[in-house]
Amino acid sequence: MIFERSKILYLFLFTSISVFSQYTETVNSNRPGFSQGAFSVGKNILQFETGFGVGNEEHLLLNKKTDAFIIDYNIRYGVWKEELEISFIGAYQSNSVTLTDSGATFKERNFTSNTVGAKYLFFDPYRKKQLEKPNLYSWKANNGFKWKDLIPAISFYAGANFDQANNPITHFPNNDITFFNPELETGLEISPTIAIATQNNWGRWVFVINLIGERITLDEKSYSYILTLTHAFTAKLSAFIETQGIKSDFYADQLVRGGAAFLVNKDFQLDAAFLVNFKDTPSRQYARLGVSYRLDMHKKDEYIEEKGKAGRAEKRKEKNNIKKKENKRVDRIDFEDGDGLNL
Repeated sequence: MIFERSKILYLFLFTSISVFSQYTETVNSNRPGFSQGAFSVGKNILQFETGFGVGNEEHLLLNKKTDAFIIDYNIRYGVWKEELEISFIGAYQSNSVTLTDSGATFKERNFTSNTVGAKYLFFDPYRKKQLEKPNLYSWKANNGFKWKDLIPAISFYAGANFDQANNPITHFPNNDITFFNPELETGLEISPTIAIATQNNWGRWVFVINLIGERITLDEKSYSYILTLTHAFTAKLSAFIETQGIKSDFYADQLVRGGAAFLVNKDFQLDAAFLVNFKDTPSRQYARLGVSYRLDMHKKDEYIEEKGKAGRAEKRKEKNNIKKKENKRVDRIDFEDGDGLNL
């Protein structure tokens, strides 16, 4: 699947993420990795993440070689609250397959995934950091390691995956794990996908963990984890390394990815990545290129509401300020607010 989500977050993006607001000054992309970060794109941000990849696979037990071309896409939109985003994530793959023992060739073309889902940030430890006053007497106190820095932001993702039951790329033939049954079921299958995403921001470094369950009601269900570490070298250039473990009766593997991203401008990113694995059933090598672009319709920061007593006090203060403005005499020139005539 995924999840949001490698995380290519630039240094100035890290520091500009508001403790209260999800909105960032630059595009916040999950590319070029496969994990999702814990944070959303921000309310009223429409973001497109897409790319293509080429690669080859060789399965020694099935005596099969595959040349593959893949197009992947992710449409994300921040809606309702700063913590929430909805998304449409998918990929289409075209395979040219050669049976090495006979030399026969054939084509396989289908979607590997199409998932409509939503992600919600339900825990953000960075919310109050901006309120902490610096220690004027100790550089170490301000910049040294703190155990609470290990506490990540946490979000939950849930989605519905749409598959064709006769998809040879993602399904057993007629649910037969021998692969020799030529009869395929037909129709549309809808199955749930769920995931938990955590994210730690450590200055120039970002560490993301995803725990994922895909197609969990089907015979082809899978469970996986993704660990993504990203480093920002400059405000525009960053690189990542990622590992993914997959457990499934249909396909199990241990994957390693790496790559880099370049920020062209605040709304546009280019990226490149590679993938390898360490087994021969099948062996896999892929290269990918992609882009991320956002339409920034964010009009103003809508701060994530403070919880508890502090939040209630902030609400009362805001209401009092509104009442004061409403009670002003309309015939009075207020030079402090700039109301009235400019002479």
